[in-house]
Amino acid sequence: MARKWWTLVAVCTGVFMLVVDITIVNIALPSIQRGLHASLADLQWVIDAYTLTLAALLLTAGSIADQMGRRRVFAVGLAGFTAGSAICGLAGDATVLAVARALQGVGGAIVFATSLALLAEAFTPSERGSAFAIWGAVLGVAAALGPLLGGAITSGLSWRWIFFVNVPIGLLALIITLARVGESKTGVNRKLDWGGFVSFSASLAALVFGLIRSQETGWGSTEVAVSLAAAALLLVGFLAIETRVAAPMLDLGLLRVPTFDGGLIAAWALNASIYSLFTFIVLYLQNVLSSSAFEVGLRMFAMTGAMFVTSMLAGRLTNRVPIRWLIAPGFALIGAGLALMAGISTGDSWAHLLPGLIVAGLGVGFVTVPLASTAVGVVEPARAGMASGINSTFRMAGIATGVAALGTILTSRIESSLAASLGPRGLGAHASGLAHAVAGGQLARALAALPAPSRSGASAAARSAFVDALNGILVVGAGIALAAGVLTLLLIRQRDFVRASTPAAAPTASSMATS
Repeated sequence: MARKWWTLVAVCTGVFMLVVDITIVNIALPSIQRGLHASLADLQWVIDAYTLTLAALLLTAGSIADQMGRRRVFAVGLAGFTAGSAICGLAGDATVLAVARALQGVGGAIVFATSLALLAEAFTPSERGSAFAIWGAVLGVAAALGPLLGGAITSGLSWRWIFFVNVPIGLLALIITLARVGESKTGVNRKLDWGGFVSFSASLAALVFGLIRSQETGWGSTEVAVSLAAAALLLVGFLAIETRVAAPMLDLGLLRVPTFDGGLIAAWALNASIYSLFTFIVLYLQNVLSSSAFEVGLRMFAMTGAMFVTSMLAGRLTNRVPIRWLIAPGFALIGAGLALMAGISTGDSWAHLLPGLIVAGLGVGFVTVPLASTAVGVVEPARAGMASGINSTFRMAGIATGVAALGTILTSRIESSLAASLGPRGLGAHASGLAHAVAGGQLARALAALPAPSRSGASAAARSAFVDALNGILVVGAGIALAAGVLTLLLIRQRDFVRASTPAAAPTASSMATS
């Protein structure tokens, strides 16, 4: 088999592992909590340790890969993610699990930031459309199988096996990478921009940390204020460094290219809307409708299965249709799907969500594949890692800001509803604690702390409050998606691509990141 196909196999295997792992962990959180006797804060760090390291290192990893060799750096990322997965499976307490998840995040950042750069180097411009179609299909399959595998493994074996399953997959991808994938880099020896690496990574880490902690301590807490202020100062320092170094890790001139900006907006909005809401929809299915982990995975297949179909279609259309006429309608479908999901009542079954899940899934597929083109289509292959890294960073910023903002809105609305409904029973003082517990999927634990005669009424009130609040953030998510559709339609232009005559040839690196 030709080397280019081995490259495709290695890249798709690695990305498949990462996407499956993200959705598997979300499904397994209740089992992890019981198995490790973890608190809500512990569970947050199981997710957030991964998000924090992934977001902070994406741009850095892409730029380093351009200089040191994309195959070499990709292999290091696979090894790190695989090792982190093994440690996660063996973890004896929540702290060890969170640290291992951070190691997974480091490996994941490297793999995300280099995967499509390897494909762009391996395939000719005329072949890249087909390669990206296969890549998009793999994303769809991974997203579809993740919840199902997570539910099946968690229910049938143990939550530890959701991590152990990554080990053979990661080793397979690593062996193929070392044996069959060709090396590629810029070909120009430049001094690495360590000042930029440190300041940017620290800025992103501080930003994501502040957003994460805002859900627990509130936006006005000293911890959050200091983190966000540090993020802003470090970002200013990073921009100052980039204007003065000879070989910056981020070419600020790209921000003057409308198509590049449109790609960044699309990357942020995709994760800030549908992928951020995925977490809250899963909580609704598990904690309000009492669905099992496997049932949740099966029901979310409506969205991920639809995504698979349109990912394949979008890969074929990228050769024939201007990119913006795929991405903008894709966002319109996401917005319409989220709007269809809104309007849930406490008596509804999960079937109320079904039309919206399908429509939103169709939209995600139309956005994901051409976004890989838009992310880096305005740069030459030598800067593929850098361009893909910043686009992937915006994806992670989207999930971090989306979950934080939507989570804050959700909690605030739940608290207001509970204060109104529980006040006459003398339980209004419990509204804030119950609101945070409901928003975090910990209703049972919070109810256990209430007086026994009050639990039934509080439970009904909490479920009703969650449903009302979920309707509100679904509408907010729909607004984000629709606004992104308008902006990408206006900003993305074929003439900005490096190879304007062959739009499918433009993509040269990864814009992939997850959730």
